[in-house]
Amino acid sequence: MAVRWLTAFTLALVCFAAYADEVTLRAVSGFNPGTTFSSNFEAFIKRVNERGKGVVQVHYVGGGGKVMDPFQMGNALKTGVVDIANLPGSFYTNVVPEADALKLIPGSVSKLKGSDVYKLLEEAHNKKGQAHLLARQKTLVPFHLYVNKKIAGMDLSDLKLRTTPIYAPFFTAMGATVVRLAPGDIYTALERGVVDGYGWPLQGVFDLGWQEVTKFRVDPGFYNAADEILVNLTKWNGLAGPQRAILEEAGAWMERSGDADDLEINRKEDERQRKQGIQIITLIGEQRDKYLKLADETAWQAVIKAAPEYGPKLKQALSKQ
Repeated sequence: MAVRWLTAFTLALVCFAAYADEVTLRAVSGFNPGTTFSSNFEAFIKRVNERGKGVVQVHYVGGGGKVMDPFQMGNALKTGVVDIANLPGSFYTNVVPEADALKLIPGSVSKLKGSDVYKLLEEAHNKKGQAHLLARQKTLVPFHLYVNKKIAGMDLSDLKLRTTPIYAPFFTAMGATVVRLAPGDIYTALERGVVDGYGWPLQGVFDLGWQEVTKFRVDPGFYNAADEILVNLTKWNGLAGPQRAILEEAGAWMERSGDADDLEINRKEDERQRKQGIQIITLIGEQRDKYLKLADETAWQAVIKAAPEYGPKLKQALSKQ
């Protein structure tokens, strides 16, 4: 069956190439090229370009602030300035407020497809962001709080923390003063004492040298660090079937290979941080439970406030999965 499908797919590509021009899509990432949260996306692009010759290609413009403000990439996708973007939900809540819920939703697009959760997410992205949700990466990677002042519990009132919309309500609920900075500005802000810490996934601390200016990591982790691979909806709808198929296959491949690797990468990253001298502050027992409960409650409150139409529906649909 698989061989028969592959043969038919290959023939379709050959026939398609005979009468259609190759389409080139412009892509950006919210993170610097070669770093943890761009590398899987770059592998996705490479696979599309290898398998889509004569059919569809992706031109990678680059990533991070050198390309454009990462927090404006969602709008650039919506308006067609770019065709594909690799972004965490927090980077485009200004366009799709529902994207803030993505940190609470486990699983790849391949696993979510057909579910009420995916249908609601796709509908919100289509309607508000002019975007199609193609794939996800890093859904098995938790966020952590990293600080340069030792804390004894959940009182962060003496701390200024770099945040994004992902965890700003959570940190604010614990008393922190929050500061919004692009990833490329975090090192200097820590070095100069502009901020006392930051929220970031377990992976990626070493990408921009933050281990040099980080003293403590707070455990347990919370939420998930998913990045979404989005395609401009008008562009997506204008693609032929074989072109879409190549993008979908590469997205599903990226999800499978990424999930298979991430648990081991998490283990190695934890070990590496400890060896570097980052000390672990571990919340246990009732304090741990309160910490995680507050993370969840503040997240859903923020989602429902920002997205009153879809927020409650997403929460209900997720509770049934």
